[in-house]
Amino acid sequence: MTRYDDLKLLNSIEAPSDLKKLDKEQLKALASEMRSYMISTVARNGGHLASNLGIVELTIALHRCFDFKKDRLIFDVGHQCYPHKLLTGRAKAFETLRTKDGISGFPKTSESEYDAFNVGHSSTAISAGLGMLRAMRLEGDVKSRVVAVVGDGAMTGGLAYEALDDAGESELPFIVILNDNRMSISGNVGGLSAHLSGLRTSKGYKRFKRRFSGNLKKVPKVGKGLSNAIERFKNRIKYFILPNVLFEELGYTYVGPFDGHDIDELCAILEHAKNNVTDKPVLIHVMTEKGKGYAPAEKDPERFHGIGAFDEETGESESKNNNSKVFAAELCRLAEKDARIAAITAAMPSGTGLSAFAKRFPERFFDVGIAEQHAVTMAAGMAMEGMRPVFAVYSTFLQRSYDQLLHDVCLQKLPVVFAVDRAGLVGADGETHQGVYDIAYFSTLPGGFKLFSPSSIEELERMLAHALTLDEPCAVRYSRGLLPSRELEGGACMEAWELIKSVRPVTVVASGRLLDNAIKACEGLDVGLVNARLICPITEKNYACLKGAEILITVEDGSRDTGFGAQIARRACEKGGVRVRTLGVPSYPICAASPKQQDEECGLTVESIKNTVIECMKEQGIKIG
Repeated sequence: MTRYDDLKLLNSIEAPSDLKKLDKEQLKALASEMRSYMISTVARNGGHLASNLGIVELTIALHRCFDFKKDRLIFDVGHQCYPHKLLTGRAKAFETLRTKDGISGFPKTSESEYDAFNVGHSSTAISAGLGMLRAMRLEGDVKSRVVAVVGDGAMTGGLAYEALDDAGESELPFIVILNDNRMSISGNVGGLSAHLSGLRTSKGYKRFKRRFSGNLKKVPKVGKGLSNAIERFKNRIKYFILPNVLFEELGYTYVGPFDGHDIDELCAILEHAKNNVTDKPVLIHVMTEKGKGYAPAEKDPERFHGIGAFDEETGESESKNNNSKVFAAELCRLAEKDARIAAITAAMPSGTGLSAFAKRFPERFFDVGIAEQHAVTMAAGMAMEGMRPVFAVYSTFLQRSYDQLLHDVCLQKLPVVFAVDRAGLVGADGETHQGVYDIAYFSTLPGGFKLFSPSSIEELERMLAHALTLDEPCAVRYSRGLLPSRELEGGACMEAWELIKSVRPVTVVASGRLLDNAIKACEGLDVGLVNARLICPITEKNYACLKGAEILITVEDGSRDTGFGAQIARRACEKGGVRVRTLGVPSYPICAASPKQQDEECGLTVESIKNTVIECMKEQGIKIG
């Protein structure tokens, strides 16, 4: 186990400028120390490991060449920022990674002046970086540079291409680094590429190119035509041998690919880009290896992309059942019987459990990359042709597809099923990944969009099966972790609310994973308890089952002000005679912490719910105990 105090070189880095004091061999040793420290910390706390191990040398080179107090560095997605944090004054505190009041797993402006932009979702860096650079120039800063580091996975997102296109027309010296970790690259190819790319970015080469073309065009009669012919011939060669000519066509100077683990080579090209490319953006293509330096992560980078605690020596972690696996197993069972069922993911086959579906039904499995908007509209197209598509997606990522949910699915009433994973509070991933807004935005969709919230494994399975029988869009939202097992009646209707304890003057209405907390909180108390299986829409029939209640206490892991409880409160206001207390997630961001700590902060623990229930019972003059 590696601790901060064990790291001699990392201890010497008080600020990024200290990197310039280290020689080549010391930089290599520093990279090794950083990897050891990250492996030990993530083994204890969980986190994103493979991508961070792959970007160590690139991060060292960036901080050695730029001053990011004046310049700006933006990471796309942000799950590769651990080395950056280690070099910017947070190494000692890094052991608190992803814990309550500790270091965030993503860039965070409140944490450091070196974190230029809060990040957590994909494909945003180029847009944000271009905005910053334009603002700098408008404010009179003509020297500072902006660097956006974008993974090849993030380049599957449409927002990245929208920004690339705009930046290509900007004539600004915007530096985009494409961190490509899909393949390896040999040293000698990298060295040759560095030499040629250095020439291409040099002022002398560009000056020669302009003069040669200009002089050729002056040749009487044939000069202009000859110059154009040579340009066309050159472009044909480029299209044939350079697949990345796309970037040139968008207006970038493309350089690379480079060995992303060669600090000297990286520093050389970064210095070239910083000092010589002044009138257009430059895209630097860097090849890195995910998981580098840790054999288990090199062998299985997908598992170590985002991983819980694990054994540092072996890389093994306890394989636990979870809701994603329960969902996937049931979907496979249903797909065996119904050839219309297809599964869609947005670059998360493992995280959503769909890897199992992909193995059994490869022809009916579609991974569209980080492109949730496309996934939703593609699902709509499949449904229009008679298929039963299921889009499995984290709640926090589905937010990007609201327009497609509304326009392409709901207005056409197409039978697309949304399996909304990681709904509610998600623990250590923090505020950028909380799945607490889906109830609110689903409730705004027209046509009585059905949103199911299972409180047990059995309900999750039954709700998915029921959803696939409906000729309309619907969603099943389920939490991270594993729901409890609870016996389910054979004929139980998934659209009807379940009376667990008969309605009393004080009645609790709970949904999803928090029903278990509510059941424990209500033990021994003279109160009613209702399991709200269908939380959107709130039907007249379901609301009528609350007749006799004088105070309703709603319990959810969605937004307290705009979620399920807010809908109940609105209905109670319309009907009159009932007061509502809403328990849920408050309207400020909930930072990284353990799930239990987040429940405590939001007042959703068994004890918190029980205290609210007792308080309401006292208001009604009900005897306690």
